[in-house]
Amino acid sequence: MSYILTTQCSDEIGLIAKITSLCHEHNLNIVRNNEFVDREGKRFFMRTEVTGSPTNLFLSQLQSNLPDDAQVKLHSPTKVKVVLLATKEAHCLGGVLLKQYENALNIEIQAVIANYPDLKPLAEAFNVPFHCVSHEGLSRTEHDQQVGDLISNYQPDLVGLAKYMRILSPEFVARFKDKIINIHHSFLPAFIGAKPYHQAFERGVKIIGATAHFVNNELDEGPIIVQDVTQVTHANNAEAMAKIGKDIEKTVFCKALQLASEHKLFINGTKTVVFK
Repeated sequence: MSYILTTQCSDEIGLIAKITSLCHEHNLNIVRNNEFVDREGKRFFMRTEVTGSPTNLFLSQLQSNLPDDAQVKLHSPTKVKVVLLATKEAHCLGGVLLKQYENALNIEIQAVIANYPDLKPLAEAFNVPFHCVSHEGLSRTEHDQQVGDLISNYQPDLVGLAKYMRILSPEFVARFKDKIINIHHSFLPAFIGAKPYHQAFERGVKIIGATAHFVNNELDEGPIIVQDVTQVTHANNAEAMAKIGKDIEKTVFCKALQLASEHKLFINGTKTVVFK
């Protein structure tokens, strides 16, 4: 069987040799390896694809041979479990649902949770459970608690915000720390609030794009995973720009989930390490 070994720790001499030598000792064949050293932060990151039968002894020996702060994980080839949160916009949710239907992503969408019922037919068309948790009459903390409890029932590996138009409470973010991936247009912080594409059109922007990032307590400022852009001209009105922007958002969101499901992402402080 194939497995993916991910390692991050303080950098020191000989880390690659320690990891690969131990793989050899346990009859694990390395079929692909990526590594990166953040020289400023003095952090080491490595993603190793192996075939064979890794044991608990292998992991314990590896942990003991690496620096004390080492985070070592062995990922099986099973699909990564994802719960998607949405509001009313369908493009990102529909894009991920279609990708799963085509087996183009290494994910299993366990459920869609939204604060409006509008997208229920879309989720059910792909045989994915849909839950509506209305925010009406609830505080942000109360609503996040209900949504969080529902998510926890599924025990997902990732939570994807498919244009979920709610500001998450610090308690919610902490509950699913380093598991939440968001998507938004890349006009931020220039054009904040409603109708960003109309604001951009009024300013005559020439490039539009999208950003996928991990969520932290700084609004739309978590570690960036993927970004993409395209050019527009004076001939594109606000509606045309919004349509183009939605296509980019959908593509970037799917790409971020793909990278996460293939264990190619490492959070490195305020940034990410992304192996291609």
